[in-house]
Amino acid sequence: MKNPQPLKVLARHGKSFYWASFFLGSTLANRAARLYEFCRFVDDIADGDLPNRQETLKDIKASLTSNVDTNSASAIPELVSFLDLAQHNNIPLNAAKELLDGMLQDQQETELKTEAELLRYCHAVAGTVGLMMCRILNCKQERADSFAIDLGIAMQLTNISRDVLEDAQMGRCYLPESWFEQKISIEDIGQQSPHCKQPVSDAITRLLSLSEQYYASALLGIRLLPFRSRFAIAIALRVYRQIGWVVRRNKLAWWKGRVMVGKTEKILLSFRSLSELLPRHVPDHKASLHKPLLGLAGVHCH
Repeated sequence: MKNPQPLKVLARHGKSFYWASFFLGSTLANRAARLYEFCRFVDDIADGDLPNRQETLKDIKASLTSNVDTNSASAIPELVSFLDLAQHNNIPLNAAKELLDGMLQDQQETELKTEAELLRYCHAVAGTVGLMMCRILNCKQERADSFAIDLGIAMQLTNISRDVLEDAQMGRCYLPESWFEQKISIEDIGQQSPHCKQPVSDAITRLLSLSEQYYASALLGIRLLPFRSRFAIAIALRVYRQIGWVVRRNKLAWWKGRVMVGKTEKILLSFRSLSELLPRHVPDHKASLHKPLLGLAGVHCH
């Protein structure tokens, strides 16, 4: 492969995606890893402890709309690589800008009021990645965008269900306030206060039910992808979806920290994904899933 470094980043930080990338072939796997490297780069800035991280994220976002001197000694390698990738694969830069907006949102203490706010956040930090990944995988069908966004949203909802404690300890809660009968503070969750354990577990159940709606949609749209890409994305979907099942299997004990999907489970899920190679009619996208997302990148009125 031309550039093994992005694949090393993927292997270290994105084990589920790295497993799926084995089935893409070297060219597509390298492209996907370069996209992941950029997303991981900005995510690490957002979650890091640098004092100027907000300004850095704003500068990166601004660079997505201006001409960057790729030969400059001060040019950020990850940004240069991404802009080159975007240019050669027709990646919509408005999706990348919205990704940066999501990272900037995380620089404040995060508390979401409604389910619509939750879904718009998930679109910013993950639905946009699905949209960009569509271009990476040479998908020529425009209506695949809607299903790709759904996969990103579903995966982010899964992330949130797994990382409730870790997020709270960073000053963030993505469980909508409207889902609770009584207000529960981020501090209560971070300190694993006994009175909030069951209400938060109930909210995680609701979160996983919501994710299932988006996974079901994404699973339908997978057949719009080129044949070679379809199997790998089906594996990524099933492995990530399994994280939610492991959360349930652990009886929603969010206070015990994050869970993982074992290698044996990944192998079994990979075999199950073979069924996605069979031809099947793809129905129209379910418009109600994107009603809270109108106006965002890749979201079309039906």
